[in-house]
Amino acid sequence: MPDVMAILLSSPAREKEAAPTRLAPSLPLFLLQPLLTRIVRRIATNEPDMFDRLGPHRSATFVIDPVNLPFALVLRPQPDRPEFFASARSALPACDARIAGKFLDLLHLVDCDEDGDAMFFSRGIDVSGNVEAVVCLRNALDNVDGSIAAQAADMFGPPGRFALDFLRSLGAQQNGRRA
Repeated sequence: MPDVMAILLSSPAREKEAAPTRLAPSLPLFLLQPLLTRIVRRIATNEPDMFDRLGPHRSATFVIDPVNLPFALVLRPQPDRPEFFASARSALPACDARIAGKFLDLLHLVDCDEDGDAMFFSRGIDVSGNVEAVVCLRNALDNVDGSIAAQAADMFGPPGRFALDFLRSLGAQQNGRRA
């Protein structure tokens, strides 16, 4: 089994180079689907104004690609039936926009008031496709009271909060931030 800490703390450049030679067994993504569906539906229920802030991009397909994990995430923030699911990179649907970066950097974007522009220009994240859609998504997330990551963690009680605190401390360690 690969060292989780090493994977989460590795750099995007090394991951892109190492990805073709990775021999780790694939994660059964179907196990993640009920969790991701529950998260996106709860967030949609708690934050219905988020769809208004997406404007014409409410039906966009976003690929969120944590480059140091063996899968990507797909978000379709449709107001009537939002979708959030994991996908093998080889089976990703066509998308309007792709946001890629290390998992902990992407988590930090939805957990804190991190400046997405600063991360983009420092090459912490890579945005491709419809940048306007990504800006609308970022603005929608920025206008949520509190943290989307904390809302998701709270859904799973103490184990969820513990997992988020652990990931926050790893991210702080990685970037020299205070947890």
